[in-house]
Amino acid sequence: MTRRLKVAAAQVGAVHKTSERSDTISRLMTLLRDAASQGAQIVLFPEIALTTFFPRYLFDSQQELDEFFEHGEDIVTSPAAKPLFDLAKELSVDISIGFAERTSNGIGYNSCIYYSAALGTAISKYRKIHLPGTKEPFPNKDAINQLEKRYFTPGDLGFKAFRAPGLIPNTLKGTGGEEHNSKDDSTTRIGKGDPILGLMICNDRRWPEAWRCYGLQGAELILCGYNTNGYAPDLWGSTKSMSVEEAEEESLFHHRLVMQANSYMNACFSISAARCGLDDGKFSLIGGSAIVSPQGHILAEAKGRDDEVVVAEVELEECRQGKEKVRPL
Repeated sequence: MTRRLKVAAAQVGAVHKTSERSDTISRLMTLLRDAASQGAQIVLFPEIALTTFFPRYLFDSQQELDEFFEHGEDIVTSPAAKPLFDLAKELSVDISIGFAERTSNGIGYNSCIYYSAALGTAISKYRKIHLPGTKEPFPNKDAINQLEKRYFTPGDLGFKAFRAPGLIPNTLKGTGGEEHNSKDDSTTRIGKGDPILGLMICNDRRWPEAWRCYGLQGAELILCGYNTNGYAPDLWGSTKSMSVEEAEEESLFHHRLVMQANSYMNACFSISAARCGLDDGKFSLIGGSAIVSPQGHILAEAKGRDDEVVVAEVELEECRQGKEKVRPL
């Protein structure tokens, strides 16, 4: 059975500490229109896509910190982000986007959601589990900090795969009510139902258990938004002896390594979308947004470190050989 999808990574270039959220949302909407014009049915936006990567800063003011978070239970209806979801509905394009979430009881999470245009609502939420960096800033005042452990709590939703409805015609449906919540994944539906997706965020991609949890649930497409330092010698992944260029190339190598290897080992496609560029004119984040096949090949990759849409067609049937014959899960 043919199960083709056209998917896209919406890479976002530099966003500064002083950038207005409305301006950033406008950029995301431009990328969404671009992707839709190329036939994309799913568009992935980066981790913490609505603001700069604020965990690099130490905030003394709780009020200033809270300005970088989305407050309330549903980002889809939040005043700032609603225009983006309205546009996705209008264009009939599913989107996944990362954001800083502040719950009603004051807990901070590094989160992302998957929005189904067919249903007009978010059908899955993921909260980042593998938080990198430190809780306290480095003693070196010139160091680039990563204070996710200070501002976020490790995710509590686990790695739960889900089905995305309305993307492929004539798929077999389950008997468990709404398709994305269906528990009926009998052998008659394997490779014939709606696409099985999984969400992860940035550092999660470096840990095999995240991928394996999804692989064991039959995931066919993994979505991973990220903000990854190009040069940050006080953090893992580069050393002070490296030049800026060497460190950025090393960081990009590790990104490609984990996306390609884990896509291959779990016989699934993957999409990765970067927030990249030179924030505030000095904080380097790598690009490398890409779509990878179940054989570990890069099907399409960003060419630079600015706003850019990366599109590829994927045939989910290509997951079957790896999942059922080469390395059965």
